[in-house]
Amino acid sequence: MSQRVLTTESGAPVADNQNSATAGAGGPLLIQDQHLLEKLARFNRERIPERVVHARGSGAYGYFEVTDDVTGWTRADFLSEVGRRTETFVRFSTVADSLGGADAVRDPRGFAVKFYTDEGNYDLVGNNTPVFFVKDPVKFPDFIHSQKRDPFTGRQEPDNVWDFWAHSPEATHQVTWLMGDRGIPASYRHMNGYGSHTYQWTNAEGEAFFVKYHFKTNQGVRSLDAGRAAELVGQDAASHQTDLLQAIERGVNPSWTLHVQVMPAAEAAEYRFNPFDVTKVWPHADHPLHRVGRLVLDRNPDNVFAEVEQAAFSPNNFVPGIGPSPDKMLQGRLFAYADAQRYRLGINHTQLPVNAPKAPVVDNYGRDGLHATRYGARHDRNYEPNSYAGPAQTGAPLAAPLAVRGWTGTHEAPAHTKDDDFFQAGELYRLMSADERDRLITNIASGLSQVTRDDVIEKNLAHFHAADPEYGKRVAEAVRALRED
Repeated sequence: MSQRVLTTESGAPVADNQNSATAGAGGPLLIQDQHLLEKLARFNRERIPERVVHARGSGAYGYFEVTDDVTGWTRADFLSEVGRRTETFVRFSTVADSLGGADAVRDPRGFAVKFYTDEGNYDLVGNNTPVFFVKDPVKFPDFIHSQKRDPFTGRQEPDNVWDFWAHSPEATHQVTWLMGDRGIPASYRHMNGYGSHTYQWTNAEGEAFFVKYHFKTNQGVRSLDAGRAAELVGQDAASHQTDLLQAIERGVNPSWTLHVQVMPAAEAAEYRFNPFDVTKVWPHADHPLHRVGRLVLDRNPDNVFAEVEQAAFSPNNFVPGIGPSPDKMLQGRLFAYADAQRYRLGINHTQLPVNAPKAPVVDNYGRDGLHATRYGARHDRNYEPNSYAGPAQTGAPLAAPLAVRGWTGTHEAPAHTKDDDFFQAGELYRLMSADERDRLITNIASGLSQVTRDDVIEKNLAHFHAADPEYGKRVAEAVRALRED
């Protein structure tokens, strides 16, 4: 095999990559050393802004195969035929820590799926929990600030974490999930994924349905207790990345079965609680799971930076037959995610290979900007409407319209008959085995006992009492015992 020649960015061969050019054998460096200056300048610019949330991630390619007929609920083309396969890219992530954080920590996990469909990319951006901490996007930046490193101490502070939750009773359900056994997955392969939000499906007849997505791991759910997780972080901070990479390299391809819960749109207004509240689940007794298909990951990225770090997901990337719901947190994410990618990667991030649609035609009037690679054909006009056969609108909306009424303003969500911040947290607690409850109490108390303000502790204890009297009593006793030590 012939030796490859090292070149500069402009393609010129490099004569010496071991020694910089100097004025004499021991003299100072020369500014004319183009290779040195180019190499250092590029090195200084190797990093892009990391994600504010979901910074630490792993990813893989695969496919989604339809196994069941869902055409009665959606006209999405990639779901239109049993046996049909669509290429996918999936990114898993922790939420709160930075790019250099560890994998085996107590934190929700991002579960983002990009479907490269013939009608454009469809991004389903969810988590490994079916609920979230807050229900209004105006609270999201404050929530994340409370969980990230404190501006003064430079570390995550229990006072900040629990103070925010003390003032956000709707977080009780997700806190119970997070502090339970599934708070630290054993690997990305051994956790479920959820769309979390409510979405809209529309069928060929124009009928609208609201749906929730559930990706059930076919490897079985496995989790770590706090002790084993701490050991694993010390052994391999990138444990989940290592596991995913090695499994796929061995040909042990992880898979998930996708199910959906379906609610006819007309039922939403009279449902006993707000079905668009992301802090709540839909009981399966009301809306059972319907199988849709199978997600399989079978190929690792060739370059983590190019394909995992630069992968850009946005919940507003819909395809015909799928659309948003009135879920306020989802509505906020429709703007925030795409805007975050424009900041991190530039206006043309959708032209990067990992993000580029694989649809037969991508044709619009977007032009120019940093790193633009798509300019259109010669003599194409870049305005619309025009008289030169440029791309034109279809007039066919992707999903059914959402009915709205009332006055503009900052409103709380309308109350349904059974809306409550604590009931489902109590239901989750009562579903746990005795051992699971023991670990839940230990996990909560270990953090809450470090809080320095008694009033913050009491507010949080009141939330657990409201969820279940036994739950609150046991947390209070465990916190008291740890503070007295």
